[in-house]
Amino acid sequence: MVGDEMIRGISGGQKKRVTTGEMLVGPARALFMDEISTGLDSSTTFQIVNSLRQSIHILNGTALISLLQPAPETYQLFDDVILLSDGQIVYQGPRENVLDFFKYMGFKCPKRKGVADFLQEVTSKKDQEQYWTRIDEPYSFISVKEFAEAFQSFHIGQKLGDDLAIPFDKSKSHPDALSKDKYGVPKKELLKACLSRELLLMKRNLFVYVFKMFQLIFIGFITVTIFLRIEMHRDTITDGGIFMGALFFILVTVMFNGFAELTLTILKLPVFYKQRDLLFYPSWAYSLPTWILKIPISILDATLWVLMSYYVIGFDPNVGRFFKQYLLLLCLSQMASALFRFMGGLGRNIIVANTCGSFAMLAVLVMGGFVLTRDAVKKWWIWGYWISPLMYGQNAIAVNEFLGKSWRQVPPNSTEPLGVLILKSRGIFPEARWYWIGVGALIGYCFLFNFLFTLALKYLDPFGKPQAVISKETLAEKIASKAREKVDLSSRGEGSSGGGNESQRSVSFRSLSAKVGSVNDANQSRKRGMVLPFEPLSMSFDEIRYAVDMPQEMKAQGISEDRLELLKGICGAFRPGVLTALMGISGAGKTTLMDVLAGRKSGGYVKGTIKISGYPKKQETFARISGYCEQPDIHSPHVTVYESLLFSAWLRLPPEVNPETKTMFIEEVMELVELTSLREALVGLPGVNGLSTEARKRLTIAVELVANPSIIFMDEPTSGLDARAAAVVMRTVRNTVDTGRTVVCTIHQPSIDIFDAFDELLLLKRGGEEIYMGPLGHHSCYLIKYFEEINGIPKIKDGYNPATWMLEITSAAQEEALGVNFADIYKNSELYRRNKALVKELSSPAPGSKDLYFQTRYSQSLLTQCMACLWKQYWSYWRNPPYNAVRFLFTTVIGLLFGTIFWDIGSKRTREQDVFNSMGSMYAAVLFIGFQNCASVQPVVAVERTVFYRERATGMYSALPYAFGQVVIELPYVLVQTAIYGVIVYAMIGFQWTAAKFFWYLFFMYFTFLYFTFYGMMAVAVTPNHNIAAIVSSAFFAIWNLFSGFIIPRTRIPIWWRWYYWACPVSWTIYGLIASQYGDINEKFDSGETVEHFVRNYFDFRNEFVEIVAMVVVGICVLFGSIFAVSIKAFNFQKR
Repeated sequence: MVGDEMIRGISGGQKKRVTTGEMLVGPARALFMDEISTGLDSSTTFQIVNSLRQSIHILNGTALISLLQPAPETYQLFDDVILLSDGQIVYQGPRENVLDFFKYMGFKCPKRKGVADFLQEVTSKKDQEQYWTRIDEPYSFISVKEFAEAFQSFHIGQKLGDDLAIPFDKSKSHPDALSKDKYGVPKKELLKACLSRELLLMKRNLFVYVFKMFQLIFIGFITVTIFLRIEMHRDTITDGGIFMGALFFILVTVMFNGFAELTLTILKLPVFYKQRDLLFYPSWAYSLPTWILKIPISILDATLWVLMSYYVIGFDPNVGRFFKQYLLLLCLSQMASALFRFMGGLGRNIIVANTCGSFAMLAVLVMGGFVLTRDAVKKWWIWGYWISPLMYGQNAIAVNEFLGKSWRQVPPNSTEPLGVLILKSRGIFPEARWYWIGVGALIGYCFLFNFLFTLALKYLDPFGKPQAVISKETLAEKIASKAREKVDLSSRGEGSSGGGNESQRSVSFRSLSAKVGSVNDANQSRKRGMVLPFEPLSMSFDEIRYAVDMPQEMKAQGISEDRLELLKGICGAFRPGVLTALMGISGAGKTTLMDVLAGRKSGGYVKGTIKISGYPKKQETFARISGYCEQPDIHSPHVTVYESLLFSAWLRLPPEVNPETKTMFIEEVMELVELTSLREALVGLPGVNGLSTEARKRLTIAVELVANPSIIFMDEPTSGLDARAAAVVMRTVRNTVDTGRTVVCTIHQPSIDIFDAFDELLLLKRGGEEIYMGPLGHHSCYLIKYFEEINGIPKIKDGYNPATWMLEITSAAQEEALGVNFADIYKNSELYRRNKALVKELSSPAPGSKDLYFQTRYSQSLLTQCMACLWKQYWSYWRNPPYNAVRFLFTTVIGLLFGTIFWDIGSKRTREQDVFNSMGSMYAAVLFIGFQNCASVQPVVAVERTVFYRERATGMYSALPYAFGQVVIELPYVLVQTAIYGVIVYAMIGFQWTAAKFFWYLFFMYFTFLYFTFYGMMAVAVTPNHNIAAIVSSAFFAIWNLFSGFIIPRTRIPIWWRWYYWACPVSWTIYGLIASQYGDINEKFDSGETVEHFVRNYFDFRNEFVEIVAMVVVGICVLFGSIFAVSIKAFNFQKR
């Protein structure tokens, strides 16, 4: 399985290879490949590029490949090189001549330097000077433009120009060189392929369909037991109203059941767009199977539902009407799934589509002829009534039922049968032909929506491509180079930091690692001592073993053991001021070892001893003195870089540190990590907007550094960065080590420069065994000496990267070829004995030292933690317009929509139906805005939760302050939302303008929106991701909808379900709204009954009970909020 964030699948590097493979299988001869090596180790990259090269040479193909950090041996495989810089081509031509061109310009590539890295640095302003070779001439910066112009006069550039000047001769090429067909296979085959793929996806995604089926059965069971036939009479118009409610609820359930289509469609869209643009298949070949294969599911759903409900509820017992209702529900279910598929294709993004989907639901529901009868619809909205698909469904199902035998009796003082009277009171046409009109309309809509979905797929493109973000510095540089003037790189000017700083920065990374001092070294090191003191600590570990339960798949293959060992007896030590690299091929257990040592594993079995400066490691205190930079850079997207650091420092530095020192310290860390120019930049979501990957990496490091830790773990700090960015990050890491901290990095494919920056190496082989732990030496001489002494191992080539060489010679294939086991060789070596001695020495405390001790688990008090979390949430919300602005807009639009639909309905009090209509407005509003609040808060909380897992693990705060911040920040936003909605709707519907009634209306609306929002958060907190949360929460909405007291009043609910009426939050809201509006009105209806009496009689709502209802509604909010807090604390869905 390929997998995604939630399903365990193949690793990132393997995904990259699948992408490459997908393109290679096709008949394409021209390949354009963008960064195909990200996340792969260097030997795999080498193999892929090598095989590409073979196929291109043999089959006469063309390939253009862009690479990040290509290793020298991979670079050697290419024939031609194009070097781009600042949007201009600096060199294009054979690989062999590229160094000649730069020699001709006066720059030379040093001995131990990859050519690719040299090419990336020689055009950049910061690194150019060190490669200047003409000693007799003074160096001055050569801009990209000058390079590009010089290339035109270089002999390769001239040859290129001459080649391009000759027009291409068409007669030489083969007549079939370019294909004439748009798609590779005939239409029938395309359809067959798409059908089988869709079927496969549905099989793999069976859980969702089974879950939906059970959900339907569950809701069906509740519906049937509420509307049980022994409780359902057929005597008065009121009884007809209850039947009407049952029919309406059936329709709504079947409609809502299609809502999951929307999420499923959107999840598949990115892949569809990719394949559509590469002409895999036309859009109809994609949309037809999705429709055809959903028909059996619709049939199953409708069959289940009708069999369960029809006779048990006691609808008309004629078998013809039974099948008619079945057909109708089938058409409705098809229409609903087509509608939501279309909404998904139109919205293309989960938030937009949910909003669209909600609007569609709302329009269809309110105009469906139950919430508002036909005669009550205003003339300017009547068109909405005629185009609502639900209206046709409602009419057809009602006509089918009420013109049946059981409704033929004529009540006293009337001339028409009861059924016709009921239909007329609800404004439905009492003619039998309306059934077939309804069915026809639904089938028509089904075709229409599917057709529109296909059109949307064909003509709409996915939303915005991610743009690259450039910092102000780069922009200034660009403008300056255009204006041909020198510009001071530092945006802060020299004054603040003393002249030494710039020269220090320009001293290259190479000389930094070789500790070649610059003039200002003394001044510099004094400044680098860091404002805050810290205690240098060493870490030693012995015989570390880590095992997990044996996966079922492996047991199935006949492996008998219960546990699978991932680390086998590793020992070693990390010391202050020493930078240790943790290496091995992918799957060797680097990250596993790191997680075990840092105490980050949430499952599995750990054995062995870990000592910190000789004392046993205690996890509670360990988080206070250590930092852990995870591989995925997880940060809150809507805060700036400076705020992220401030937040971390605020919560992790001990309370003794005063604010001034804190700010100075943060500034220093920013200086050290070279983030000063980006201090006001928003972090953003990775790959979408905000910081670039390397700036994000540096931020991850900085966030840990401001905690002033003594031991820092970094998981792959350079993965996904190009050579320049990696050099910047490694410079940061090196600076950190030089302050005397203990730093350990796991690392993938390092370039020679990066590898030389490390002092020690711990090398693992696949299966988690240790094969080298010790110093690297100058230019890795110790490492090379150790491996070259083993029999049969080839000598390293001159200028070859030791890191790559070491991974190649220790691969499993090499072991088999040589017949040796490197782990055994290491166990018998002098090196191993030296390490054992070192571990022994470090595992007893130094004389005069004392064990680490902290009074509290967290460095700040609970109150400070709460304030800090609230502060962060405040900024996150303020800068998140897609969430908040959309919410306010949605509320305003719905307010205006309801205002115009239910115009002046609150002042009419002539018939019972008027009270129903105004109740309908409240019910629809509560349900819809509530539903929208709940759905839109879920992705926001889901993103923040991953950040919370990281920050809790580093010991910043406990679960309570986080939940406090998340809950409290919602209060003002929901208040604004309620105010917008309340004022618009209250005025337009025309309820009574008394202060008390207006206050109650706002009060109930506010707490209702609030508990819906908290309910959404709670749903996320108890489920692994927001897709599951959406499914779970929608199940409850259907039940709340049924028990709200609108579809069936409490007085008519059978006694065995009354308890749930009191447990349903929506029913309390409706109670409060109706009782406060109508509970004390003594006007009379046409029938002579007073409004107060009718409300008390039919609904059993009493005005004097309103205060208690108010307390309950507030209680519900508190309950949901606290469940959110508790479940955030109790459940951890992050599997490590």
